[in-house]
Amino acid sequence: MSGITGTVKSFSSTLPTLKPIKRKHLRKYSWLPDVLRVKGSIIGRIIGPVLTVTCFAAAVAYASTKGYTVVWTNSIVPLLSVVVGLILVFRNSTSYDRYWEGRKAFGTVTTHTRNFARQLWIYASLPPTDEAPAGTKGKTPTTTLTHVQLRKRKIEAIHLCLSFAYAAKHYLRGEDGINYADYIGVLPLSFAKYDNPQGYAVNHASSPASYAAGKGVPEFAAASRDGSVTRSGTNTPDALKSDPTKRIRAKRSKTQLPHADQTTPLLAQSYRSIDFHSYGEEASMPLPLIIAHELGRMVYAFRRDGCLETVGPAGLNGLSQMIQGLVDQLSIMERVANTPIPASYGIHLKQCVTLYLFALPLTLVNDLGWAIVPIVTVVAFTFMGIEGIAEEIEMPFGTDERDLPLDRYCQDLKEEIYYLIDRLPEGGVGMHGYDDGEGDD
Repeated sequence: MSGITGTVKSFSSTLPTLKPIKRKHLRKYSWLPDVLRVKGSIIGRIIGPVLTVTCFAAAVAYASTKGYTVVWTNSIVPLLSVVVGLILVFRNSTSYDRYWEGRKAFGTVTTHTRNFARQLWIYASLPPTDEAPAGTKGKTPTTTLTHVQLRKRKIEAIHLCLSFAYAAKHYLRGEDGINYADYIGVLPLSFAKYDNPQGYAVNHASSPASYAAGKGVPEFAAASRDGSVTRSGTNTPDALKSDPTKRIRAKRSKTQLPHADQTTPLLAQSYRSIDFHSYGEEASMPLPLIIAHELGRMVYAFRRDGCLETVGPAGLNGLSQMIQGLVDQLSIMERVANTPIPASYGIHLKQCVTLYLFALPLTLVNDLGWAIVPIVTVVAFTFMGIEGIAEEIEMPFGTDERDLPLDRYCQDLKEEIYYLIDRLPEGGVGMHGYDDGEGDD
């Protein structure tokens, strides 16, 4: 008996282990996994309005069984269905256009960051110290920079370019200040002093590799007025009241402006005047634009010190165009974020859909009876689901589950930049001055 048991066990051990079939594998052969899926669907957002319409349809069916006349003419539904269908199609396409435009703009920011980092890492190099070859034209500049100093400046410039993506993400989300954990190891120490009356203490890790490995965890703290220190990531309301915001200082578009009771003589009592004389209080600029400005200064410093001689004026223009491209894409994303779909349009759409859904059971109850309850529920689920999806994706830069994963995009870009700095060699070693074709000056 024991021999038979052992044989059975040995035979069963040779059989392949059956693994559970996952949902992503079933999607190749059937719609059923997605049809029965609740997580990630729009059901949670529209369950309340759909049940409201269902209850109304049930009340109409019950009133019809009790002999009440609740029947409308069937000519109402076709008229409303055409209008509602057209509005829903336009609403959905408009929202997805905004979603896709935001994705394209942030993707272009990623492309410019990659190209800027690669070109600066390769092309920025010390001018040659030995004699130039006989056929070389033009003068070779000299510099007092060492290779270690140049490498440090290149890393700082690349990190600042990477910071633009993080600053753009927080700026689009309306998140003020730089008191966020994702700035650790990214925002250079030299940049933290910009327009900061309170002062910052930012100690980065010794290298991107040590930071990525968890060694030498960098410190990132903000000094408050009372001398206390606030750690990054706390995001408390009182933590950074006077620190740089997403516009470095208070927005110009204030709801309550000083001297609001003054009026202009030419316009009599029609319009209010705005005092723009206090430039120290009114002047402001988004944090990404400050970063772009500093990037431009760094590129100019590389050119001034003769570190871009291998690429010449064309290479300098290329780096400048990438910085300009970053600003252009920020303006595109800002346009999407600051130009929502008019509220009146959404209100009117919901009113039309609601009118259609409440009119539907009144026109079908005489022919279908209690069957209108599931039919109206399905129709309400379809129409309200389309409008709910459009409402969710119309603002793609938020932190909701269905918004663009900007955190993941920035993290992936950060890993690529760290890999570039830690493992890929620099360029420009042993190269001589750029031949500008103009001969000796």
